[in-house]
Amino acid sequence: MSALGRVVRSGVGRRRVQTLVTGLATMMAVTASVLGGSLLVASNAPFDSAFAAQHGAQLVAGFDAGRATAAQVSATAHAAGVTAASGPFLTVLIDPSGPSAAGTGAAADLGPMTVVGRATPGGAVDDVGLTAGRWVNRPGQIVLSADQADNLGPGGPVGSTLHLSGLPGDPALTVVGVARSVSASADGWVTPAEAAALTPSSASRAAGGYQMLYRFAAAADTGQVAADRAAVAAAVPAGALTGVRSWLNTKQGSDRNTALFIPFLIAFGILGVAMSVLIVGNVVAGAVGTATRRIGILKALGFTPGQVVRAHMGQALVPAAVGTALGAVIGDALTVPVLSATNQLYGTASPGVDWWVDLAAVGGALGLTAVTAWAAALRAGRLRTVEALAVGRTPRPGRGRWATRLAARLPLPRPVSLGAAHPFARPARSAALVAAIVFGTASVTFAIGISGSLSRIQAAKDHDHSDVQLLPQYLPPASSGAAGAPGTDPGSAPRATAPVAADPGAVTAALDSLAGTASYYGTADTQVGVAGVTGASAVFAFTGDASRAGWVMVSGGWFHGPGQAVVPTTFLTATGTRLGDTVTLEDHGRAVPVRIVGVVLDPHTQTMEVLTDLSTLSAAEPDLRPMTYSVLVKHGTNLTDYVHRLDTVVGPLGLTAGTGGSGGRSGTVLALDALTAALTLMLVATAAMGVLNSVVLDTRERVHDLGVHKALGMTPGQTVGMVLSSVAVIGLLGGAVGVPVGAALQALVVPAMGRGAGLVLPASVVDVYRLPELLLLGLGGLLIAALGALLPAGWAAGTRTATALRTE
Repeated sequence: MSALGRVVRSGVGRRRVQTLVTGLATMMAVTASVLGGSLLVASNAPFDSAFAAQHGAQLVAGFDAGRATAAQVSATAHAAGVTAASGPFLTVLIDPSGPSAAGTGAAADLGPMTVVGRATPGGAVDDVGLTAGRWVNRPGQIVLSADQADNLGPGGPVGSTLHLSGLPGDPALTVVGVARSVSASADGWVTPAEAAALTPSSASRAAGGYQMLYRFAAAADTGQVAADRAAVAAAVPAGALTGVRSWLNTKQGSDRNTALFIPFLIAFGILGVAMSVLIVGNVVAGAVGTATRRIGILKALGFTPGQVVRAHMGQALVPAAVGTALGAVIGDALTVPVLSATNQLYGTASPGVDWWVDLAAVGGALGLTAVTAWAAALRAGRLRTVEALAVGRTPRPGRGRWATRLAARLPLPRPVSLGAAHPFARPARSAALVAAIVFGTASVTFAIGISGSLSRIQAAKDHDHSDVQLLPQYLPPASSGAAGAPGTDPGSAPRATAPVAADPGAVTAALDSLAGTASYYGTADTQVGVAGVTGASAVFAFTGDASRAGWVMVSGGWFHGPGQAVVPTTFLTATGTRLGDTVTLEDHGRAVPVRIVGVVLDPHTQTMEVLTDLSTLSAAEPDLRPMTYSVLVKHGTNLTDYVHRLDTVVGPLGLTAGTGGSGGRSGTVLALDALTAALTLMLVATAAMGVLNSVVLDTRERVHDLGVHKALGMTPGQTVGMVLSSVAVIGLLGGAVGVPVGAALQALVVPAMGRGAGLVLPASVVDVYRLPELLLLGLGGLLIAALGALLPAGWAAGTRTATALRTE
């Protein structure tokens, strides 16, 4: 081994604390980088790959067949900016029933479906990919989208029959295949002849239309897509374009859960990398400061300035290499469960972290460490040999004396005043220490704020503040008979079960008659179509005062009568509407206009939801009844007794009473909480290790002074107090700065996380800090400093006086 190699090995072995701190700092930086980089790739690559492979449509447009002919619609393929187009295809909205997802064979309402007449799955735009079965080749057949196929029985959707009882002749469609459109252009596909046959001719039903699929020269953002939409609309008669689906909205809906992680991890990554650079630089600078005499000896033995610099760089790069390797392994392990959230995206599965993400994270961390260590080690190379041998490692005379004199005048015990003045003898090192504590405190503040915001988002998702819930009983249909009754086979498979919709009047009377009832509301749900939007939308229709249901309002207010609706932000984005606009719901062949009067925070994966009064849908669905009821009881009511009495009353009506409550935290929130805790612990540990390193250096530099203090009567307890007080001011200053930094970072990241998921978060979700919490968090800097200083304080207290006095 060369002389330079022996110097590097000796330095790494002797400076165990610096070695450990450098390794931990780089490990944390690489872990955060692997997590952030892998999720960034995972959130974009599946959609982008599928979109490119299937020639996805950047705009899916629907046209009213009553306002434009097929020729006029076809001519839009030559509109300004269009580079490729497919269509026109006939479209029709159907409301089929089919086998339930439970596989029992019972007929189930599958909700409205947008069906497109298409002869082949291929084309210039939106090449639909078959995942099971084959394509339609004659009337009476249908290919379902993969999302719709999930609603059918586990035995496989191919071969199932969909019944269209609402159309003349009660036609039926046999499922012959399952396909996936990256553009989400339809819920199902039939032959063009079948689409024409299914198109209703009655004026009371929603009319059929045409669909066109486009790609444009420029469609990278909402402004360009809006311009493309305007060009298409200008090519047909006014009012013929009924609605569009932008590829940007489709991409957003696919990536919204994973997109929650990105701003969060970027913030933690920046904190981690910045802290790593700071601490590695401080460690190398401290190593240079404590090894001044050793550097002089090396130069006297013939080491050149370049060799001295390389020696100190090597002492930093060896533990950094180990730390980056461990960070890559830990980052891969943490990333795998998070990547599982994207495995269902367009039928793809992510096998793990891409190799280049690990390579970039490791290379970046080692590069930053090398540059930081080089900058800090330059001082060692520039030291003159005679100066290094003469000065050794003692601080420069006179530095910090003003602080010592000032501290001596304070009404503090002498050991405490001595310790309080120590940081001013090494201002650069103390500044780096303050910065490390700022990062640590900011990380804790940021993590607590993120957790608080996620809790409020989860509460908004649950939005169930009721004390009692009434749920429907599941009983055999009335026509099936009881077990053992004449005409039934006791050995046959169980019959299908169906929820019983209780009579609303009887339920209301029962609730009003029961002592302890404060208020209640009923909830019915159904599926409708929205004009111009592919797929079904969920509608939650309420009876009673549902404004107390716990929904978090973003803007506007709650509805107060029929014809009004409240929707989430994602609905506005998908439909291109705003607060105050009117949208048309297509419910069982009837057009139901509703005006949007409020916007709520609803972070479900279902992005198309409408909340309205039950009377809004009474004309389209006169038999629609609440299936569940939520009840608030009066203050002081015994809840257990109330539930028992209510269950006795509503049991004969087909309902079961139980206590209300949350459904628990979602997997996404739990994953974010786990990542927050893990990364915060890493940052706090790294900050504490930075304090440990600095205090160890300071204690070793002052070991002779420590021996003098001990000789003059300083006890071990006073020694510990002196060492801890040397970091107290630094901890308090770091906490005072770190708390506002962490709170500001949370206020920046949480809205960005919401935007990534297509949500607008109200102030109540972002503003989670309270003054007492902020004051306690400010003391967290003192705690981090104390934790880092405890070990060297114990070492200083245990040092023998004679040993300390003999040390240079």
